[in-house]
Amino acid sequence: MRPEDLTLLPTIGRPTLRDDLLLVDVAWPDLTADEQRGAVWRVPLGERADAVDVVDEAAGGPTEWTRGDRDSAPRISPDGRWVAFLRRGSGSGPAARPQLHVMPTGGGEARRLTDLPLGAGAPVWSPDSRRIALVARVPEPGRYGTEEGVGPEAEAPRRITRLTYRLDDVGFLLDRPNQVFVVDVAADDPEPRQLTSLAAGVSVPTWTPDGRHLVFETERDGERPEDSLHSDLYTVPADGGDPVLLLRTRGHAAHPVVTGDGVLLYLGTEFTGIHAVARNTGLWAVPLVLGATCAVGGEPRRLTDVETVDCEPLSGPPAPAGDDVLVAVRNRGAVELRAVPLDAEGVALADLPLVVGDRAAVRAFDVDGDRVAAVVSTPESPAEVVLVDTPGGARTLTAWSEPLRAAGVRPAREITATAPDGYPVHGWLVTPEGEGPHPVLLCVHGGPFQYHGWGFFDEAQVYAAAGYAVVLPNPRGSAGYGQEHGRAVIGRFGSVDVDDVLALLNAALERPECDAERVGVMGGSYGGLLTTWLAAHHGHRFRAAWSERAVNAWDSFRGSSDIGWWFADAYCGPDPEAQRAMSPLTHAHRIDLPFAVVHSESDWRCPVEQAQRLFVALRLNGVAAELVLFPGEGHELTRSGRPRHRRQRFDLVLEWWERHLVGPGR
Repeated sequence: MRPEDLTLLPTIGRPTLRDDLLLVDVAWPDLTADEQRGAVWRVPLGERADAVDVVDEAAGGPTEWTRGDRDSAPRISPDGRWVAFLRRGSGSGPAARPQLHVMPTGGGEARRLTDLPLGAGAPVWSPDSRRIALVARVPEPGRYGTEEGVGPEAEAPRRITRLTYRLDDVGFLLDRPNQVFVVDVAADDPEPRQLTSLAAGVSVPTWTPDGRHLVFETERDGERPEDSLHSDLYTVPADGGDPVLLLRTRGHAAHPVVTGDGVLLYLGTEFTGIHAVARNTGLWAVPLVLGATCAVGGEPRRLTDVETVDCEPLSGPPAPAGDDVLVAVRNRGAVELRAVPLDAEGVALADLPLVVGDRAAVRAFDVDGDRVAAVVSTPESPAEVVLVDTPGGARTLTAWSEPLRAAGVRPAREITATAPDGYPVHGWLVTPEGEGPHPVLLCVHGGPFQYHGWGFFDEAQVYAAAGYAVVLPNPRGSAGYGQEHGRAVIGRFGSVDVDDVLALLNAALERPECDAERVGVMGGSYGGLLTTWLAAHHGHRFRAAWSERAVNAWDSFRGSSDIGWWFADAYCGPDPEAQRAMSPLTHAHRIDLPFAVVHSESDWRCPVEQAQRLFVALRLNGVAAELVLFPGEGHELTRSGRPRHRRQRFDLVLEWWERHLVGPGR
């Protein structure tokens, strides 16, 4: 895989399955347009397609189902007659904001249902297929283009009274909160009806089985700053009325779903105060009492074990399936779809049947009766649509990754090691073609409560194709190895995590295909923090370092990051001296190897001052340091940034390592 092969990298959204109709949105980076472009595709429920460009449905391949080039979020109505989806126009102005459309499943013209000033969110059908709920941001008057001739620079000053007032890659929150809307699809002139007006905004709602109420999650509005880290579940009548508190959770809730029997399910963590980091996400259940009002009928029950089961909210909401609930679970680098019995309480991972996702990553899924459609990624495949329609049987229905595999994809091999204290360490090694020995890149993931894994990782593929052996460790602090493993680095950055990373690197360097004399270290966010730490304390192991979007100084991060006011104290403790000791900037004077400081100018998670402070310290210390800044990008540049910037970043990375690992040593 070369940098220019980004255009072959498909992004597949959440599938929607009903009867014989399976739809999914697919997009690819377009370097010319400098944006993601794609459409909604129909996937036949037959054998796997042979090529991505098959257009003859009779030949068994996927076909484009919509004609827009930026359509997404398809959802089939419960009666199977309609499909709702989002469509964006061209350009970057108001016309490019997604709006809700519907069209018959039998084909025809799409009908636009909304013209909301900041666009519409993903549709949620009512049980009777007559209405659609969605969330949309409601701007304050005079902001975000709602007043003609008033641009961002001319808007009134913002009055901010909450600590959670902005979010990286989203923007300011309090002057445009998400609210719940309902649209009557059957109306001749449908008009979205706003149901909520909450200051903190709301999540995507779910319908109760009788269609009379909507349930949604919102940030807790308490007296203490840390209350905003907690969230609660509310209900609102679908015909209008005041929202009512349904459930005060024990921490944070996400993805509420109501079963046909009236059981409320949600994914949630349990914590107090600001201590929300490195907590396993569990599946919770509580019965509802439905009628003119909606109320909970008891205490929430955690169906899954706290220590061993960590649900992945990014893969989507829990899905009722008979007597079970399907959830995506993080497990040793995999994201597996597992079946949780509805009557379970604290069930451990080993007791949950695997549906799909062995040595793979389930990115999204949908359930229709006894069938499951899932988007599955592997080390060799960015994503394909898989259908599970028999016990233990799964069929891959698409071949959107074939062009990328044809360009060249290298396998990822598991490797293990033992840390100095006897702790087991797990990770992967991706090597180039040929015997080597190859120069080595140690790549540390972000988080820290994240993970390298069995899903496709474009960075490892690009580096391996350029001739580098890539080491991908999951040290203590990572997710998917138990909650205790994830919490092992709290108050201990630069200790056991460093031991684990170096132990796995040592295991890789024992292999003949890896050159122990030519090693570089790189990482982003927390991975950037550890990169700087390793360069300061173990610099003799590496020829150069590449640190991007990193936390370098906890004191300024605490006040400048969108999450810094609580995240810094939760991981490091509130003591300024402890935070200073765990800040890489404090130890920058120890660094003497070539060092790239890479950042995005609009990063609100790790603000750009984190990069500037480190760069200045290194240069004043005489280090051959370089600062690379990407305009207009946020923290997620490497995953969802502009295609041209992602391509340019790859070019810069390869040029850096060509200079320092392939050329003469320092």
